[in-house]
Amino acid sequence: MRQRFLRACAGESGDCTPVWFMRQAGRYMAEYRALRRDHTILEICKTPRLAAEVTRQPVDALDVDAAIIFADLLLPLEPMGLGLEFVAGDGPRIERPVRSRADIDRLETGRAADLDYVGESIALARRHLDGRVPVIGFVGAPFTLASYMIEGRGSRHYAATKSLMWSDPSGWRELMERIVAVLAPYAASQVAAGASAIQVFDSWVGALSPSDYERFVLPHSRELVRRIQTGGVPVIHFGTGNAGFLEVFCRAGGDVLGLDWRVDLAAAWERVGHDTPVQGNLDPLALLAPLPELRRKVRAVLAAADGRPGHIFNLGHGIIPETPVEHVRAAVSMVREYCAEREACPG
Repeated sequence: MRQRFLRACAGESGDCTPVWFMRQAGRYMAEYRALRRDHTILEICKTPRLAAEVTRQPVDALDVDAAIIFADLLLPLEPMGLGLEFVAGDGPRIERPVRSRADIDRLETGRAADLDYVGESIALARRHLDGRVPVIGFVGAPFTLASYMIEGRGSRHYAATKSLMWSDPSGWRELMERIVAVLAPYAASQVAAGASAIQVFDSWVGALSPSDYERFVLPHSRELVRRIQTGGVPVIHFGTGNAGFLEVFCRAGGDVLGLDWRVDLAAAWERVGHDTPVQGNLDPLALLAPLPELRRKVRAVLAAADGRPGHIFNLGHGIIPETPVEHVRAAVSMVREYCAEREACPG
């Protein structure tokens, strides 16, 4: 039988709601922390043996319905010529941020093959998992990558990003086109290596107004999604803070809409149409709650989905490092229990 995750991506009914978690491979797991004592994030990303091991760890520990390859959204910035490092306690840092038209013109777009180590990791993870669950690949969305490239790091207000976007629309368009020119073949290489789906993460899109998203971002996200879909695998399009323009966001395409936790799932699904599969949307911090409260919140998400085909249970963003692994495991069990109850009492 087709794996329940892929059935849900196609809007088909299955035996149970599939469940996986964004950032399910990471610091909340002791096995990952053990690897990090000897290796940096970039070393793990660039060593297929290690990346595949980290990808498999949560499947073994949690019984989730999909694995997501261990990589980082910002890896494409290296072959584009910007330089990337991770600073302890401060996160990613871009060595040569984009601040002018000259910086944009210097960006390289012909070295996507430098990222082939991610494809090798996917192929190795698939062999390790031996068909138990599909492997999801991913890329950052054009706006999120552009914001990191311009700000040089994470940001609260994205002032430099918006300034460039508004003051030099043609330069902004060139920047976004160059990003898509790298991300599209990068995603294709992941599919060629065996990724069964690709998630496009627009982690910072909520910084935009609806009109700015429609004018400056939508065409480029739509082009990226379109090009990924030519590979024949489902695309999950995920954004945060975009509840105010979900309908416009959906116009960028994708087979599955990823919802963050700030929007009611039932209302969001009604807005975009029940023919669009959705993924989400438990508050990531709910995994820190006492188990009775966690159960209530898990069941509330599932009740909002109302048993419709095409729902993938996930968080509204990634697992945070402080999360108890036993609570993540418990959440998976709670999803299974809810499905069993519905099957026993379909009325």
